[in-house]
Amino acid sequence: MLTLPPFTYHAPATVSEAVALLAEHRGDVKLLAGGTDLLPNMKHRLFTPAHLVGLRSVRGLAEIAEKDGAVRLGPMVSIARLARDPLVEQRLPSLQAAAQAIAGPQLRQMGTLGGNLCLDTRCVFYNQTAFWRLALGYCLKKDGTVCHVVKAGKRCVAAASNDTAPALLTLGARIRVAGPLGTRDVALADFYFADGVRNLGLQEDEVLTGIEVPSPEAGQRSGFQKLRVREAVDYPSLSVAVSSALDAGGNARWVRVAVSALGARPHLVGSLESLTGSKLTSAAVAEIGRIAHRQCHPLTNINIDPAWRRDLIPVLVKRAFETCRLARAS
Repeated sequence: MLTLPPFTYHAPATVSEAVALLAEHRGDVKLLAGGTDLLPNMKHRLFTPAHLVGLRSVRGLAEIAEKDGAVRLGPMVSIARLARDPLVEQRLPSLQAAAQAIAGPQLRQMGTLGGNLCLDTRCVFYNQTAFWRLALGYCLKKDGTVCHVVKAGKRCVAAASNDTAPALLTLGARIRVAGPLGTRDVALADFYFADGVRNLGLQEDEVLTGIEVPSPEAGQRSGFQKLRVREAVDYPSLSVAVSSALDAGGNARWVRVAVSALGARPHLVGSLESLTGSKLTSAAVAEIGRIAHRQCHPLTNINIDPAWRRDLIPVLVKRAFETCRLARAS
């Protein structure tokens, strides 16, 4: 039986109180949102903080509202609520599809949007018990000096596994962060880094306080697809989100595609500018899939064949465009 290490739990009522607690215990503290990822990791002794700062009692972090041309989402909104909220369904369908694909009903009830966006990276050599990792000699991400995925690697390649991130990336989301020096706004695309040990642009004494998504334009559609071994519970082996806006003539004003669960950060597919002003025919979508395939190179950081995952990228791109009815016949 795996047990939690000892810790002191703090329940601040305001963001400023939470920030103060994080600053006071800096280096030996973790934020607790839903706990569906953090607590199992603590049982595996991946984290052993002496203090946990819970956010459930903090006021104002669980809103879903459309104001001033943007959909505003609180970080403490549960995944279950995202999966059924009528405003999210109407305005951000790809985000709702991503939420519906996360884990199972019990975990969605406890898990939160902010927690999912800040989810720790995962690797088959990292997400194991302390005994298992000791037998292997630990790894670059925790207690060791060797990456077992890339033998001569100097940077951890544990994979981003947060399903909401690629959907929000294609929707142009921004986040708000509060810290000792005040608040700052960050484009979600600038929030993630290609470092599996620490892939978030969030300091130890900062709190994610809000997510803002521009209200959809006329003709904007979005879709999401997820590959996993089992249809419930499993983390993604691959996830794809797409979004585009079509003008009155059916031509694309812009196209965004994000692929995740392959590397340490979600990947926004580049070189799609040539599609601007053209129709998203089946041939065009197939070309987007080929572009994404060329740009993505999965590793053996999870127990799924990387070549197969890569070959599935064009398939999921095609399905994502079909689900939001953006693709048209040639």
